Amino acid sequence: MKNLLDKRLSDVSPQIYKKLLEIERMAGQFSAGASYAPALLDRLKKSVLITSTGASTRIEGSKLTDREIEAFIKDVGIQKLENRDEQEVKGYYDLMLKIFDSWREIDVSESTIRQFNNDLLKYVTTEAGHRGKYKTMDNSVAMVKDGKVVTTIFKTTPPLHTPKKMQDLIAWTNEALAQVRYPVLLVTANFLVEYLAIHPFKDGNGRSSRALTNLILLKNDYSFMPYVSHEKFIEDNKSRYYLALRRSQSTFGTKKESISEWLDFFIEVVHRQAKQASILLSKENIENLLSKKQQDVWTCLQNVSDASIEEIAKKTNMRVPTVYQAISKLIKLKKVERIGFSVATRYRKIAEHVDYKIKSEENS
Repeated sequence: MKNLLDKRLSDVSPQIYKKLLEIERMAGQFSAGASYAPALLDRLKKSVLITSTGASTRIEGSKLTDREIEAFIKDVGIQKLENRDEQEVKGYYDLMLKIFDSWREIDVSESTIRQFNNDLLKYVTTEAGHRGKYKTMDNSVAMVKDGKVVTTIFKTTPPLHTPKKMQDLIAWTNEALAQVRYPVLLVTANFLVEYLAIHPFKDGNGRSSRALTNLILLKNDYSFMPYVSHEKFIEDNKSRYYLALRRSQSTFGTKKESISEWLDFFIEVVHRQAKQASILLSKENIENLLSKKQQDVWTCLQNVSDASIEEIAKKTNMRVPTVYQAISKLIKLKKVERIGFSVATRYRKIAEHVDYKIKSEENS
């Protein structure tokens, strides 16, 4: 199996590698700028938890909107989980919160994957006997109409072979990442398409695959994952998502296995994520983080060559400690620099702020 997993990545198009380089550039710029906007990122993480939970559960059939989920999560401590949608939403929300907060302490292992499935189904009472356990019955992907199976779309790995397949897949993934045999995103894409072909659990396979995507990419320096929802991009392109998976998986077991369609889809999704993340920390959005008083200090420095704290305080009619706090924020955002030290210290605007601004995809 390991040789087969390697073979699938032996013929990747130049277009994919070009996008990988662009993703790396944007991810690096996001990481470099993230420390300058902690308040913005904290708000984004809370929002993405809701967005990702809604998207991932709706992909699997849930009907709850993001607004309903936000209200539900806010009041969940004082109400019962009355239906399957609410049970699945609460499970996914809790799991993503754990990943976003504790990804450094979570390894990519068989026990982790089993625990993720257990977490996802924690509140689903009808799945109590299956949580965290590999399937014991076939669970082929089928087209269902009026509650009846119309046709089998894809045959997954039989229960008897599932444990060995999962062990091999996890071993290959960790080895490939540790040895840097391929770019992280190619390894991740290969892991996902195989994981979903195995379909190791009775329920929760799709949701756990998306949770694992967040974990693996966070552990490999894609720090924008909690701030731009991966799941939302998939939900918005659900038909293409399933088509890319099925067309790639339909080649498995043939002489010409290929995951090119899945790679195209997956890399495009992450590319869009990275692009949106870089826009979040653009020059314009960073400026929007300034308070009214910080804006006033910034405007003052734009109209003079340099000034002392006392001079700025006089021009803006602010107290000296308030000006000092505003200046400290502007320095962190690399909009202002310090000249001199002690009583002779003066401040001036930085001539051009280009740390976060990136070219659009069309112009890159």
